[in-house]
Amino acid sequence: MKEQRPANSTDPLLVSGNLKIQAPKQLMDSTKLINHFSKHIKLTTDEIELINSLFSQRSLKKREFLLKSNQICRTESFIFSGCLRTYSIDENGFEHTLTFAVEDWWTGDLLSFLTEMPSFYNIVALENSEILQITKMNLDKLYVEVPKLERYFRLLIQNAYVTQQQRIIQNLSQTAEQRYLAFIEKYPAFLQRISQKHIASYLGITPVFLSMLRKKVSRW
Repeated sequence: MKEQRPANSTDPLLVSGNLKIQAPKQLMDSTKLINHFSKHIKLTTDEIELINSLFSQRSLKKREFLLKSNQICRTESFIFSGCLRTYSIDENGFEHTLTFAVEDWWTGDLLSFLTEMPSFYNIVALENSEILQITKMNLDKLYVEVPKLERYFRLLIQNAYVTQQQRIIQNLSQTAEQRYLAFIEKYPAFLQRISQKHIASYLGITPVFLSMLRKKVSRW
């Protein structure tokens, strides 16, 4: 596979917001990404080669940031391995977790990505992670040359919107216990990978209260 080089740049460093990012490495085995697309659409060999040419690889160490608030999100990222958390910090210094993302999921700040406005969110690796990234320019190129991918990403955005609407309804209408039970039913594997304080932040409760809920549920 040919070496991937950053578009429109001869500098070995690419600048994203105030953060300098190393130029893309050669793309890792993209089988997982292609298999993910293939669950929804059928791709030709030429289309797969184009996808491989437009994505770049990035490695993140545990606690390393993919995005910091006030930076512009320049890429959408497919998680090859690892786990990332998207969160904001309020004026009192409290963290509010929006999402977790693991293998075969996408992560990024779509609003910042599409509008090129600074992000309100931070995205950090909770584990050593490998991700495949695509810029807006390359994504637009994919939409033109592989129109079926535009439909795929439209469905992806629609599903993400529905999930967020369901979460808003849960936060407004359910008790903390009901939200916790819904969380462990939907994401049982997260309990082994994500710390209690981050799960509490996602549920909108304190770690102490979450500990009480876990003890209560374990006695059932």
